[in-house]
Amino acid sequence: MDPSGHPISPLEQALHAARALVLADLIAGGVAEADVVSLVEDSVVQRRWWVEQWPDGVEFVAGLIAQDVQDALLERYGRWPLCPVCEAGDPHALDVEPELGPDPHWVCHQAGVKVAAVGSLRPATGGAASP
Repeated sequence: MDPSGHPISPLEQALHAARALVLADLIAGGVAEADVVSLVEDSVVQRRWWVEQWPDGVEFVAGLIAQDVQDALLERYGRWPLCPVCEAGDPHALDVEPELGPDPHWVCHQAGVKVAAVGSLRPATGGAASP
């Protein structure tokens, strides 16, 4: 229920959960500054409209919001989250897989491994990933 006593819709529940997962990963990377959190909020607004148009996509919003934030950070600050698996070579960002599907994970394509579920980067990075 929301503060006014009304039940929270499944769409709003999914959006709130997705927001929390992406924020957890941003916090793990030490990049959850106000302007970055605003990028999350912008994505949530856009994805709310998207899911209203395609209700079957509700289970995909966490991965989509993670991708939206990753793309916005790349444009403004650089790659995020950096891969904690590959120690040699050029730093590179993790990718979200599946691109459009449930249960999104951060993966390293160079090493061919799942690094962490979206929302669970802290244990994988030790809180050290940054743009």
